[in-house]
Order: sequence, then C-alpha cells, then structure tokens
Amino acid sequence: MTDSGKAVFLSYASQDAEAAQHLCEALRNAGVEVWFDQSELRGGDTWDASIRKQIKNCALFIPVISRNTHARDEGYFRLEWKLAVDRSHLMTANRPFLVPVVIDDTSDQDEQVPDRFRELQWTRLSQGANMDAFVEHVRRLLSGELSREPTGTASAATRVSTAPTTSRPVPASWRSKAALLATIAVAVLALGYLVANRLVFSKHGAEVGAVAGFAAQNAPVTGFNPPPHSIAVLPFANMSGDKDQEYFSDGLTEELLNSLSEINELQVAARTSAFSFKGKDTDIGTIARKLNVGAVLEGSVRRSAHTIRITVQLINAVTGFHLWSKTYDRDLGNVLKLQTEIATSVASALKVTLLGDIAAKVELGGTGNPAAFDSYLRGAKEASSFRDSKDLPATIAAFTEAIRLDPNYALSFAARSLAFSAVANEAETAATVRESYDKAQVDARQALELAPNLAQAHLALAYVSDSSLNFTQASESYERALALAPGNAEVLRLSGTFAALLGHFDAGLAAARRAVVLDPLSRQSHFDLGEALYAARRYEEAVATYAEVISLDPGYKTTYGWRGIAYYALGDFEHARASCETKREHLLSQQCLAVVYDKLGRHADAEAELAKQKTALGDTAAYQYTTIFAQWGDRAKALEWLETAWRLRDPGLIYVKTDPLLDPLRQEPRFQAVMRELKFPN
Repeated sequence: MTDSGKAVFLSYASQDAEAAQHLCEALRNAGVEVWFDQSELRGGDTWDASIRKQIKNCALFIPVISRNTHARDEGYFRLEWKLAVDRSHLMTANRPFLVPVVIDDTSDQDEQVPDRFRELQWTRLSQGANMDAFVEHVRRLLSGELSREPTGTASAATRVSTAPTTSRPVPASWRSKAALLATIAVAVLALGYLVANRLVFSKHGAEVGAVAGFAAQNAPVTGFNPPPHSIAVLPFANMSGDKDQEYFSDGLTEELLNSLSEINELQVAARTSAFSFKGKDTDIGTIARKLNVGAVLEGSVRRSAHTIRITVQLINAVTGFHLWSKTYDRDLGNVLKLQTEIATSVASALKVTLLGDIAAKVELGGTGNPAAFDSYLRGAKEASSFRDSKDLPATIAAFTEAIRLDPNYALSFAARSLAFSAVANEAETAATVRESYDKAQVDARQALELAPNLAQAHLALAYVSDSSLNFTQASESYERALALAPGNAEVLRLSGTFAALLGHFDAGLAAARRAVVLDPLSRQSHFDLGEALYAARRYEEAVATYAEVISLDPGYKTTYGWRGIAYYALGDFEHARASCETKREHLLSQQCLAVVYDKLGRHADAEAELAKQKTALGDTAAYQYTTIFAQWGDRAKALEWLETAWRLRDPGLIYVKTDPLLDPLRQEPRFQAVMRELKFPN
C-alpha cells in the first residue's frame, strides 16, 4: 500500500478469489488503493506480521461474505475478520470502517459471521453486477463525506424478475402421509406447537434468482427502536446438576413464555426464535436486535424432589440495565401459581396495564399435580426432538401418563390430539389414518369440554378437522384459536396459511406476516408465509421468501421443491429445474420435476419422476398425480386421480380451491362436482 490511510483491505475465502479480484479491479480502476493478497503465502510469522500491520493501518476493511465463508469453520480470513472487529471496537460509533459485502444470497443473520458484521447494513453484489454505485460509495467513505452519517444510506436491492407465463402453469403444495411433524412442542408449550406438516413443494434451495443490484451500506446501525412492551424469554439454565433434567428447565421456560403471550399488551418472541440462541455465547444486545425486542428475560431452574427454585432477571435490551430480578422457592405443586406470579411481575416491570384476570388465562388447562406436569413436559420434549415416526409412541405415552395422573389436564389432551394427527400423517394404511384422526378428534373435543377457552384445544381441533377435510369446522376452530391467542406465532402461522389456501388472501397474508414478526428466526414461519404467497399467486415474493427459509435452514429439503414450483409459475423453467434438482431425492422435488421437465420437452424424464412417486407412495399421493396430469394436459387422467383423491379423503385436497396447477381443470364438470363435495366455507 502506498497510502494506508486511504487504503482498503479486501478479505475473502480462497473459493471467492475470482469475485474478489473483480471487486478489487473495480476499486483500483477508480483510483482506490486496495490490499489484495493473491500470493500463496498463508500462515507463518511473515504473513502474520504483514496481515496485522495492514489491518491496523487500513482505512476500510471489506469482508467478502458468501456461502463459501459460511461453509468454512476455519480459514485465515476468519483471523482477518477477528483482527478487524477488534480494531473496530476502539473506534467511535460514527466512524465507518467495516464494509461487509455479500456476493450471493447469504442472509445477514448468518451465524458464521461476527456479530459486529451483522450490526451493519450489507452491500449485496451479484455476479456481473454494475459496481459503479458501490465504488462511488467507497470513495465517499474514504473522503470522509459519509463519516458522520449515523446510518448507511442503502440503495434498494433489486431482484431479477421473470415475466409470468401466459399459460399460468403453477406449483401446487401438497400434503401426504409423509408430512413432517412440525414441533408439537411449540403448540403444546407455546400454544401452537403442532403438526403443520403439509408436504408442499420446497420453497427454496440453492438460490437461483440472482440479485441484480446492491444494497449499499455501511455505518453502524446506532438506532435500535424495538416495539414497546416487546420481550424474549431465553431458555432457562438447568442448575439441577443432572443433564437429564434439561427437559424440565426448557419446558418451564416455554410455559412461562406461553404465559406472557397471554398478556394482551405484550409482544413475545416465539419459542423457536428465542430457543435458537440456546448453547450459544451471544450477548443480550445482539439477541434483542435479531428478535427486535426491547426486553429479555433470562433465568435458571434448580429442581429437587419436592421443591423448585427459579431465579429470573429482566433486562432492558436497549440500555443493558437490569429492570427487575427475583428468586422464587416453591413447592412443585405450585408451578402454575408461580407462572402467574412471574408473568405479573414482568408485566409490572415493563409498565404494562393488566386487563382481566391474568391467572385465569395463565393457569387455564393446567394441572396442580407435579407428576402429571412432569410427564407433560417429557412428552413435549419428545415432540420437540421428533425425527421419525418411530418417536411418536413415546410422545403419546408421556401425554397419556399425564392424563392418567390428572384426568382433567386439558393441555395434555390437546397435545396428545396433535400427536395423534401426526401419527395419521405418517400412517401407511388408510385404516391407521382413520383410527388416528378419530383419536385426535376425541382428544381435542375432550380438551374443549374441560377448558372451552383453551386456545391449544381449538388449535388441535382445527388441525384434525383441516386434515380430515372438514373445512367448515376447521375454519371456525382456527378463528376461535386466533381470537383467544392473537399474539401466538403458531396460531397465526397455521390459521394464516389455512385462510390463504381457502382464498382469503388479505387475512391469511396478514396473519402469516405477523407470525414472521414474532418468530423471525423460525424456518417454519417463513416457509408458511411462502405457501400463503404462492396461494395468492404472488410468485416473486414467494421465491424470495423461500430463499429466506434456505438461509435459515439449508438442509430443509421441502423448500427447494416449493421454490422450484414458484419459479415454474413465473415461467422461469430453468431456474425451476435448478431448484428442484438441488434435493432431487425428495418426493416434493420429484413432483416439481415431473411438471418442469415436461415443459422443457424432456417428457421421458418427466414420466420417470412420476414413476418414482408412484413406486414410493402408491395411491396415497393421488392429489399430487392430479396436479401433474393437469399440467401435462391430460385432463382425463387428472380428473380420474382427483376423484381417487376424494374417495381416499386425501388431505392434499385442501389445496384444490386455490392451487394454480389445477387451473386447467376448473371448468370441467367432474372437477366442479368434487368442489361441491368438499363443501369449502365461504
């Protein structure tokens, strides 16, 4: 460097050398001095001394962020990042120094980058993007023109959009026996923990839609203005000295989170997002910003044979000061009363006006029997760690034991109902499906008889009714659950998706978006928003939402097929193919490829994908075959499979009303006859 006071340090992973070179050349062509190491000298005293000197003296540090940096746990670029972050802590808040640049779809919530990077706006530069605006932004930073701006000025990032095809071919989501069990624990403990497993096309996969422009950025985000009365409850530490007791501390945390969500004025971050920080050494300020909350509740649980000690502290996440703390020693039989005490104290500390009898809401459907409560929490833990249908018997057994110990335990009936619905979704035979749904129905109604105002019970009944194609009952139950628990992310997510699938797009999208606000780090909340957007035929937004799901959980295979179908709806068949082929062994991706290959003229390949599904699923995927033949233009076979789906009571029929893939059939009398039989509510 000839003038380190005006120089830029470019840090990158070796796999991104070409992109870094392009960025370096653009800056150098504009007269910006760039330190860009292209030698093979990596490691050793000489390199170490050189790198430390350059980072100590440079004016700006530009880390190049990508899937490659995410994938690498080790690398010299990570040392460079650490040195730069350490130096930034010595600077005033309004001095620009760190200028993160992301060259693909990596999320700005990526856990593999330093927290300091995530506090800044990121520049997004796609391959081949025009860098003039970014280069000008860097030049102005070096000249000091932007040094006193409290936040970076970001130009809007744009996405290449593809004109929709005139033939309106569209993806259809689908449900099948193989539907995933979507954390029963969330509905059981956080009121919404339930089986949201509609097997739909995966929403995202490897991102194939390129970012066309960039979002320029830089200065630290100094203004943090979370909603008033917003709070996150972090997993309480297990202080019992026995790791096997962790189910109890986690479960108690979720119960308290659920209790706080019953207070109307409080906005409570959902369980999935709050628990995503468990086991991570993340500071309170970073957590609060990620969840957009103004307060954080944390604590510990120490349990003995008959007593429990809970220590809690409430922290103002904006100032970092403690608002309130207290230690409670109670008999295990008084846990319900304890939840009410803590919830009331938190509300008071946050200056929330309590309306109505909080205890009546918090303690509704619960138990005073310590052994029953313990069994309930064990069942919830089994449900939250669900990986395979073979785990379901243990979940059901735990809830059954809780009910045996307390036959009036409404929450356990609601939880077991959801577990039986999961069994139905996983069942191999029609007889098992019917038997399991019948049991789920009985449990949901028993929970309602014991506690008519228990939102979890209405949610359980809504889900089994939805799966059993009783859409009128499902609609009424979802509405009631939403009225009773308007601040619960799971209720919002599931009721919103259901409303969108029935064609009530404004209400459905509003609920689904609210679920994302409350549960921003949950793949499922984003996934269900994508499904609602797809049903509303807002395909570009659906593609972008599926990309967010992939950034949160790249291994969630269902998303890639969904995103492929959304691209298919846009008429972008090549991007659809690329997305669906990412996880091509997944059944949803195979359904996607069956329609995409046909549009690309690869008819033999399309038929091969259909054959794979028939071999794996037989008649149980009748609804999926309907969509494929409809898109192939074979209306006769499509209608035959639709009637088979109706005869088998295929849960996928919930998609019939809005599924764009079925548009070629909508004027057919046989199609309209099935629609009448389904009795969708207005």
